[in-house]
Amino acid sequence: MMKLYSYWRSTTSYRTRIALNMKKIPYETVDVNLVKGEQRSEEFMATNPSKGVPALELADGTILTQSMAIISYLEAIKPKPALRPENPVFAAEVNAAAYVIAMDIHPINNLKVTRYLKSNGMTDDDAKNWMKHWMSEGFTAYQELIDLDGDYSFGNTVSLADICLIPQLYNAHRWGVDLTPFARLLEIEQNCLALPEFKAAFPENQSDANK
Repeated sequence: MMKLYSYWRSTTSYRTRIALNMKKIPYETVDVNLVKGEQRSEEFMATNPSKGVPALELADGTILTQSMAIISYLEAIKPKPALRPENPVFAAEVNAAAYVIAMDIHPINNLKVTRYLKSNGMTDDDAKNWMKHWMSEGFTAYQELIDLDGDYSFGNTVSLADICLIPQLYNAHRWGVDLTPFARLLEIEQNCLALPEFKAAFPENQSDANK
């Protein structure tokens, strides 16, 4: 069985859990407490030199890192249900929306970035406002890229875009982002969170929640 090195509140771990659940691939969770710094231990750095989660250990011991790379691997080994459309143009549109979350918002909003900023004089309030600003910027772009109707970001089928969006919205609720301008995203969130695959991946449903 695969092992997923994960932290309950990590948005990248969250999106990977959703993808595994959508593909109905069983896995065992190995908790890595980011707040306690377990990702910087020598033992974990041997698993992932980037000192982050998720990491996915395959049955043969091979370790994959970076959530988007892991999800691409899952898509390759189990193509159905597909997380991207077959049409290359539509697939590129789904990727573009997903990357707004994964490449525009997340890299400048994660724990190690805000810790570094605070170590260089940024106050807690400044750090919070930093995160809220970049989430709002990203959500504005995302909302312009997706379909205006349908249950999910692109029609009535869950895609990679939704798998990236929902964890980032969880973060937005946590930090108090004003989501009033993003009614379409909240509608998608409600539809996704009604699905068992998303429910099972929800942070508070993880074994290490609030530890």
